[in-house]
Amino acid sequence: MTKKGIYPGSFDPIHKGHIDIINRATKLVDKLYIAVADSPHKKPLFQLHERKEMIEKELSSHKNIEVIGFDNLLIDLANDLDAKILIRGLRVVSDFEYEYQMLGMNRQMDSEIETVFLMADAQRQSISSNFVKEIARLGGDISNFTNEFVSSKLKEKFAK
Repeated sequence: MTKKGIYPGSFDPIHKGHIDIINRATKLVDKLYIAVADSPHKKPLFQLHERKEMIEKELSSHKNIEVIGFDNLLIDLANDLDAKILIRGLRVVSDFEYEYQMLGMNRQMDSEIETVFLMADAQRQSISSNFVKEIARLGGDISNFTNEFVSSKLKEKFAK
């Protein structure tokens, strides 16, 4: 039986903290879905197809990863994919409070789906997509936070 997991997020854009979590999550499951939330209410900088493209480019060497978009309940997506593990990354203590509440709600909707929390690597804990976008918008160097392809996409976006 194939052990399937989902790592959901808006990934606006994907950064080295996300990649760290993804690399570690692939060791826990046979198949990992990177589920990119449409999230129009968050007013993302990048369209869903652009975020998916960046992730696919960054993770092209992984054979057990599939990047998908979604706009429904995560629990429904998990059931549709027959995935029993949700991967959630934690950076700081405040992340845990939100994630704990989400875990409780998800558990009430489907008690068969487990949530696994992975702490971000110590060198990556401060990285957030919002900070990366703000540094890029102001012309700062984001090479410590993103890979070259994502950096170039951010530069293009803010050059307009």
